[in-house]
Amino acid sequence: MKKIIVFLVVFIIFPIKVLALSATNCVVMDLNSGRVLYNLNGDEARLIASITKIMTCLIAINYSDLDKIVVVDEDILKAYGSSVYLSVGEEIKLIDLLYGLMLRSGNDAAVAIANTVAGSMENFVYLMNEYASTIGMKNTHFVNSHGLDNNGVGNKSSAYDMALLTKVAMQNDTFRSIFGSRNYKASSNLKDYVWAGKNKLFSMYEYTTGGKTGYTMAAHKTLVTTASKENKNLVVVTLNDSNDFVDHKNLYEKYFKEYEAVLALDKNNFKVDNNQYKNTELYIKKEYYALVKENEKNDLKVNINLYKYDNVYNDMKIGEAKVLLKDEVLHTESIYLKKIEEKQLKKEKKSLWQRIIGWFKKW
Repeated sequence: MKKIIVFLVVFIIFPIKVLALSATNCVVMDLNSGRVLYNLNGDEARLIASITKIMTCLIAINYSDLDKIVVVDEDILKAYGSSVYLSVGEEIKLIDLLYGLMLRSGNDAAVAIANTVAGSMENFVYLMNEYASTIGMKNTHFVNSHGLDNNGVGNKSSAYDMALLTKVAMQNDTFRSIFGSRNYKASSNLKDYVWAGKNKLFSMYEYTTGGKTGYTMAAHKTLVTTASKENKNLVVVTLNDSNDFVDHKNLYEKYFKEYEAVLALDKNNFKVDNNQYKNTELYIKKEYYALVKENEKNDLKVNINLYKYDNVYNDMKIGEAKVLLKDEVLHTESIYLKKIEEKQLKKEKKSLWQRIIGWFKKW
């Protein structure tokens, strides 16, 4: 009789920390460089609901006078869902409507803004799609300024495209102020408004700098938020996410921990070999922090490219400084030139001579 020996193999399973997301689509992007740190179906086009209003707000800022008085017309009666409860004939500043658009997600405000800025919804949508194409949004198509959909027809975009749009928008001071507001007071010729924002992440996560919520039954929950910590600036976009605010908080905590902000360009200590332009100083206007992991630091480099000109003048753009991670360009900063005045040159030469004399006196 053969003996059957059974070997019991015991596997010791070490716990692996996995970030569980409820989202169908998600992108985490570095706002400084546009580098994608996390991508889950980021290029898939889906209904996006009211995060549409990020584009609506930016178009209004770029194409209209924000102090312009908006006369609300009957088209607002076509809007439904979330509202700031405008009245036909009401007169209110465009800038105030933008706060109502973003904090309360007012669909009536979105209609009034489109008509005021472009004359009609159709014209405004044209501006939206043109701008989307210009900045490189490849999986996006807008049909209205508010984000409402009907039988699956509505504004569609991808998590990546919405992150890219937010990166561009956050470079605008006015947008950044609106996007980062928690409350706002406004007045029209008929009434006073007090608006509180719907972005719950402000109360959940201390590093939050802005956000826009969205929801329709077809799109489900959509959310765009931004956060900053220790010179690290991120945007998170989730589409079709039933647990969106918790997911955003967890994503920020994860990627703020994994990445470090390295000062790649220091405007206060910018030094370049400048043999090409005598008696000049070269400078940059902004510092730049590169977001990298610990094992990527050695792959960071800065390439300097100076142009050749026969005649130069103060504050002239004279070249570019490119920050690269391996072969990927993270950032490009303009280099400017400043002439050193004759008096300053004489002073520097004199002080150098004085130092030499002082050195001999010590002997």
